[in-house]
Amino acid sequence: MTEPAGDAPVPGARLRVAFAGTPAFAALALQAIVDAGFDVPLVLTQPDRPAGRGMKLQPSAVKQLALKRRVPVAQPPGLRLDGRFAAEAQAAQAALLAAAPDVMVVAAYGLILPAWVLDLPRLGCLNIHGSLLPRWRGAAPIQRAIEAGDTETGITLMQMDAGLDTGAMLLREATAITQQDSAATLHDRLAGIGARLVVRGLHDAAAGRLLPQPQPENGVSYARKIDKAEAGIVWQAPAALIERRLRAFDPFPGCGSLLNGQPVKLWRGQVLDSADHGAAPGQRLPAEPGRVLTACGDGAVLEWLEMQLPGGRRLPVRDCLQRHPELAG
Repeated sequence: MTEPAGDAPVPGARLRVAFAGTPAFAALALQAIVDAGFDVPLVLTQPDRPAGRGMKLQPSAVKQLALKRRVPVAQPPGLRLDGRFAAEAQAAQAALLAAAPDVMVVAAYGLILPAWVLDLPRLGCLNIHGSLLPRWRGAAPIQRAIEAGDTETGITLMQMDAGLDTGAMLLREATAITQQDSAATLHDRLAGIGARLVVRGLHDAAAGRLLPQPQPENGVSYARKIDKAEAGIVWQAPAALIERRLRAFDPFPGCGSLLNGQPVKLWRGQVLDSADHGAAPGQRLPAEPGRVLTACGDGAVLEWLEMQLPGGRRLPVRDCLQRHPELAG
């Protein structure tokens, strides 16, 4: 495996790079690949989805960028040649064959790549994964790393195989997870690292300098997909875990609770030292005006710092309580 170095990449042959991705995380990588001068003959991305108040069909961030850069786009709803979307998959296969890519870069695409896709480019498919593999294979590595209290994560550029994020590692770069990081801030930082790392990897691939390294068998963990059912705060949990979940589930799905019977979203909090308060988990503790303190399952206390009422916007708790005095008691 090659570790990123400070020197400039060694120029290689001009690779034809197909790209598969959907959200902003992937769009930043696509932009870096195009800006680096690689030939991108085709982009695969998810079909347009309804979004916004009017639920109108919206193109993905990757599609928007590809159209802006005049890169052909295909949006098959599936890639199995014998599945429900066989006709669309066959059309995508024809488009990929015509594009004749040397390599495909995959970043948060959202569809499983069948064997025919993995085998089509002569250099295979390279995935930009948001963790230091083998830790946090799977769909939500950024959120699960914060939730678990990890102090470090990063990006792994890996050679894809038929398994779930099991392929050989090619490049890795680490970054610290701070006490202020949310999934949103960590996502943006990792997206920048991934964009930089994949350009380096493509130059190294063109020059034959990539050295695949199998993932170790120890340290494997799986980052299951975030579910809306996880949004409700379980006050019986330790305060530190609740605080981490606030950051891990920001911006999606957020963490909800009740305050004086009113449903609210709690976006930020801080853990206070344990005290002999005698309160049950979830019980609100006495506090000076402008503060909300809640007892947690381990005897510690979580102070609310930022909250949001239905239809409103995020506000510091003090400001929210001033605007809604019915919540202050």
